[in-house]
Amino acid sequence: MKGKIALEEHWSLPETLEDSRGFVGGSADWKRFERQILELGDERVSEMEKNGIDHQIVSLNSPAVQAVVSTNEAIDLAKRANDTMAKLIGKNRKRFSGFAALPMQDPKAAAEELERCVKEFGYVGALVNSFTQKDKADTAIYYDLPEYRPFWKKVSELDVPFYIHPRSPLLSKAPEYEGHPWLMSSPWGFAADTAVHSLRLCGSGVFREYPNLKVVIGHMGEGIPFFLWRIDARMRFSPRGYTGGDYLGETFIKNFWITTSGNFCTPSFQCALSMVGIDNVLFSADYPFESNKDAAEWFDGLEIAAADKEKIGRTNAIKLFKLDMK
Repeated sequence: MKGKIALEEHWSLPETLEDSRGFVGGSADWKRFERQILELGDERVSEMEKNGIDHQIVSLNSPAVQAVVSTNEAIDLAKRANDTMAKLIGKNRKRFSGFAALPMQDPKAAAEELERCVKEFGYVGALVNSFTQKDKADTAIYYDLPEYRPFWKKVSELDVPFYIHPRSPLLSKAPEYEGHPWLMSSPWGFAADTAVHSLRLCGSGVFREYPNLKVVIGHMGEGIPFFLWRIDARMRFSPRGYTGGDYLGETFIKNFWITTSGNFCTPSFQCALSMVGIDNVLFSADYPFESNKDAAEWFDGLEIAAADKEKIGRTNAIKLFKLDMK
């Protein structure tokens, strides 16, 4: 399929590049990866064209801003990243749009930075690398907390999607990973942390206050679609003080979109599609952590109706992000 739109696609400032080293293979892989993630030009466009990808929504790599414990430094890094990316994507708006990086250490500053990026640069939303560290390294702050309500109000007013991208959990907060570092990142910890973060938001009441909020998560929904039935079945049996209003699964289906980024598995796709519905699934690759070729060949080979493939591969993204693809 030609004309695909991908939206978990990464770029890095030189100073945040090392944040990605642990997710890449040996030295030869790193040299290729370094070249690809720092670049928003001819090589990236060529890779897109070879694989039928018309447009990328680009975001800063992980964890970047979310791992900066100094609030002032986080605000400065987010602004520099957003300013730099805006200049780069501004050279080729036909191919690229941007997600804002946000200093979630300060909800007010994050709201102001999102508004600046949307109104000045035409960014189509924000991508945040899950929880935020603040003041000391041994902190993990999630955005269901009451102090983030003014931030969510601004997201609602701007009517742009918010992408929760994974990062590895902190070992001090997740002792179950001790001795098994391989579990902490993309094989498992990424999905586990992002899923819990998403469900915390679903149960916080924020979607009752701001029902038009739109949240996106990747990797075929970080495992949540597989568990949706059981989550709500057990919530009905044993809510244990839950005050979130709608059941978690109901809120998830209404307010969350999922992408195929980095999870090119047909049974997983079938499960996700049947649970959340075709309007809430979007194609993505996870470039350059994943290959555009692998993502595109798998997606193009899916045995689904051409009209459905067009929705997932392109038109759902155009509608959700209000993209001008003329």
